[in-house]
Amino acid sequence: MKENNYWLCSCLILLIFFVSACNSNNKQEEQKTTGAPDKETTNNITKVIEPPAETKRGPIINITDTLSIKQLVLTMKDSAATMERIGLKLGEIYGVKLAAIMKKNNLKNTGAPIAWYKTSKAPYFFEAGLPVNKKPSKLSGGAYIKEIGIDSIVVAHFYGPYELLPQGYDALRDWIKSHKKKIKGVPYEIYVDDPVDSTGKPKDPYKVRTDIIFAWK
Repeated sequence: MKENNYWLCSCLILLIFFVSACNSNNKQEEQKTTGAPDKETTNNITKVIEPPAETKRGPIINITDTLSIKQLVLTMKDSAATMERIGLKLGEIYGVKLAAIMKKNNLKNTGAPIAWYKTSKAPYFFEAGLPVNKKPSKLSGGAYIKEIGIDSIVVAHFYGPYELLPQGYDALRDWIKSHKKKIKGVPYEIYVDDPVDSTGKPKDPYKVRTDIIFAWK
């Protein structure tokens, strides 16, 4: 597992971008969107979204219909009154609280950070977690073990600036609608790649992958 300070640095930078993405999403909810993606195939879809006027490049979104794998996720639930508070709290949960619980219980991290966002308007309710190798004998401090089972899911492998993440959600909603499916449970995000390198320098966002996942039925 990475050093706690590096974890915290990466998470805080990632979550600063997340706040921008959420603000952008709220604006998009107030507007009707039109137009079609540049490129689309039937099962595995690649969409190159037309970027806003002020953005030089749009995100790359690869959509795949697949199955989720079983995982044990050490999580904490929280809420926030503002987008800025979400970022601060998630950074603390990932980099400090969960890291301390894992160390105390001799748990190993087995995957990338995961976050569930249950509301899109204030007050904001969310859950943040890290996959672990086993169930601890006892948990305290508001931590839980969440089991992710085998579900039918559609995944948007998103490459691009975090503030454009809402376009990934839109692409998944389009997939759900076109395939006559219904969303099951709460969508979640997996931060597959760190947004910063080992020196703390931000990476090219088009080389950083975030998975947005909708379970469907």
